[in-house]
Amino acid sequence: MNTLVKICGTTNLVDALASLESGADALGFIFVEESKRRVDPEFAKEIIAELPEGAQVFGVFVNEPASYVAEVAREIGLTGVQLHGEESPQQVSSIRQATEDLQLKIIKALPASMVQQHTLGYFAGGEELVDAIMVDSGSEQKRGGTGKPFDWMRAAASIAELQRKNKVIIAGGLTPANVSAAVALLRPWGVDAVTGLESDPGKKDHAKLRAFISAVRAVNVGAPSRAIV
Repeated sequence: MNTLVKICGTTNLVDALASLESGADALGFIFVEESKRRVDPEFAKEIIAELPEGAQVFGVFVNEPASYVAEVAREIGLTGVQLHGEESPQQVSSIRQATEDLQLKIIKALPASMVQQHTLGYFAGGEELVDAIMVDSGSEQKRGGTGKPFDWMRAAASIAELQRKNKVIIAGGLTPANVSAAVALLRPWGVDAVTGLESDPGKKDHAKLRAFISAVRAVNVGAPSRAIV
C-alpha cells in the first residue's frame, strides 16, 4: 500500500491547496499556543471550508480537555485529531466518547526515545484506542517541529514491533532528501512533515512539497493512496 503523507503546520489556504494538489493525503492544523505555526480554530475553519470535499484534516492538540477537543472538531469540521502531549489512555477514551458522533480518527504522538526503549510509558494500554501512533523526534521541551530526525536504525526494530498491532506514522526532520530512505527502511504506514518543507515557519515551499511527496511515492510506485481508516 501507498504510504500516507500528512503535511502538518498548515497556516493558509494557498499552502493547503498546494499540499493536496501535490498529492498529500492529509493536512494538519496546529492549535497549540506556543507553536510558531499555530492557527486560530476559526481561521482554520475558513480554510477547511475551501478545501475539496473529502479532504482529511487533522487538528493538533496538546493536553487539552476532551470537551475542548470535541468542541473545536465539531465546529470547524475536522476529520481527525492528533494528540501531541502526555494524554493518557483514559483521556483518549474520553475524547472518543465526546466525539463519537463525529467518528474522528485519532493519532497519538509518542517520542521516539520512548518507543526505542520498547515501552510506551504513560500510554501503555492505549494502543487499541487510537487509529495510528506517530513516532516523532520531539521532546517535552519541543514536542514537534524540531527539524531533526530520530535515530532510524536504532528505532527500526521497535517500530517494526509496534507496527504488528498499530499503524505507525513517522515524523521529525523528514525532508525531500531523506524521506525515501526513511520509508524504505522503516516501511511506516505514513509520514508527517513540517519544518523540512518550509521557506519560513508556517510558510510552505511548494517545490519542496512536490519533491517530498514524489520521493515518498517513488518508494511504492503503483500503490493506491491511503486514508486513516
